[in-house]
Amino acid sequence: MSTDPTPKTIHANEPQLQMTRRQLLGRSALGLGTASMAQLLGPQLLAQEAQNQQGLHHAAKAKHVIYLFMSGGPSQLDLWDYKPKLKDMAGEQLPDHIRDGQRITGMTANQSSGLPLAPSKYKFTRQDNNQQGVWISELLPHTATVAGELCVVNSTFTEAINHDPAITYIQTGSQVPGRPSLGAWLSYGLGSMNENLPHYVVMHARTHFPEQSLFNRLWGTGFMPAEHQGMLMRSQGDPVLYLSNPKGVSRQDRRAQLDTLNLLNQQQHEEFADPEVLSRIRQHEMAFRMQTSIPELMDFSEETQETLDLYGDDVKTPGTFSACCLNARRLVERGVRNIQIFHRGWDAHGNLPREHESQAKDIDQGCAGLIKDLKRSGLLEDTLIVWGGEFGRTVYCQGNLSPENYGRDHHPRCFTVWMAGGGIKPGITYGRTDDYGYNIANADGEPILPQPNKESWTPGTMHIHDLNATILHLLGIDHRKLTYRYQGRDFRLTDIHGHVMHDLLA
Repeated sequence: MSTDPTPKTIHANEPQLQMTRRQLLGRSALGLGTASMAQLLGPQLLAQEAQNQQGLHHAAKAKHVIYLFMSGGPSQLDLWDYKPKLKDMAGEQLPDHIRDGQRITGMTANQSSGLPLAPSKYKFTRQDNNQQGVWISELLPHTATVAGELCVVNSTFTEAINHDPAITYIQTGSQVPGRPSLGAWLSYGLGSMNENLPHYVVMHARTHFPEQSLFNRLWGTGFMPAEHQGMLMRSQGDPVLYLSNPKGVSRQDRRAQLDTLNLLNQQQHEEFADPEVLSRIRQHEMAFRMQTSIPELMDFSEETQETLDLYGDDVKTPGTFSACCLNARRLVERGVRNIQIFHRGWDAHGNLPREHESQAKDIDQGCAGLIKDLKRSGLLEDTLIVWGGEFGRTVYCQGNLSPENYGRDHHPRCFTVWMAGGGIKPGITYGRTDDYGYNIANADGEPILPQPNKESWTPGTMHIHDLNATILHLLGIDHRKLTYRYQGRDFRLTDIHGHVMHDLLA
């Protein structure tokens, strides 16, 4: 049922392609001179557009992405990156040569206690008992049962140190707002596999610590047509705003209204050749079809008890992380390419144990249940799952050093992202950090400083541009070729950077 399965490499000037000669002459102060120029440029634009229809750049290993985004910055040191030597250094100051003058936030730069080391209070176990096995904290007992499916990357890094630029960066490839999101790029490049549901669906899972705001630009289209924007599904009332018809308005009435509205929009498009008018028509039609498809999607009544048990009791409550994960599996079954679940509240500057214990309990069984559910149905092979936040947390303490309520500041130098399914190598840990968990380290444990803006890639590291390049690669897209022309420049998700992480591919 795919409507547009081909990725684009360059987006031609659609209004110029669709403009009639009469419209061109009518708007031009130069008259025939402009018409002559259009005669010269028009064939080039048409030829360029024809060259763009090339299909996937290479064989895809995944058809869908489920991105589990932990907004706020989960502590890799309390969940994934096991540092046993820290227990003997508790309370000591972070050595100057480890920090090496690197930037820290104003929240801890002037605290009277300095930068005291805070080891995790949680026990870790290595799953699969091999040298590449995955270390997992006791906070994630359910996730530990699917460790054999995970590729855990402890050497992810970013340049952004504050929430808004950091989350904007990893979601759009730029710290400055205004660029298309990852989901918008996938929608633009791959199109849809289901004409009754959006290309890109976003859910916000409930949390007890909703500290950081989330802006719709994180799933927006930037300068791309609006049809590629993520659709936000709500947990209260109608899953989608205005899904239900007002009282007294039947489905037949709604169809008649849309037909009239579409006729007016078509007339506007013929006059002005604005591609956003076509996007508006397509969105109206999608909204009409969703009045049937969304209620069916949200109805769990036909799911077996065995399936519900995979996700735990929380799955029965709309808006919980587990319920969102089950919805994600159902969306994948129906051909939706990109699903993103945001879970806020990981910004633990103080009282980290209480907050992270609650946060981990929210997401643990949902993550494990999603992987098990997809695997038993055969969908995990072509569904890529990504888990992570915008950055990690520091090894030094913020605030009270007590094991019961220590806090951690933002840390972009190294943090953990895991992936599963969709062509990813399972059951491994990739990259390492030094004994302090402060810097990415080489095989000898010596700190290394990767250079994200250089042409050469630093082995054992994964910049967030590398992560996005790898996601696109697994979906059959060369991140260097998926571009969109805007204001005279060809933009791409990874800007001028990014390397595919071939070491992580199965």
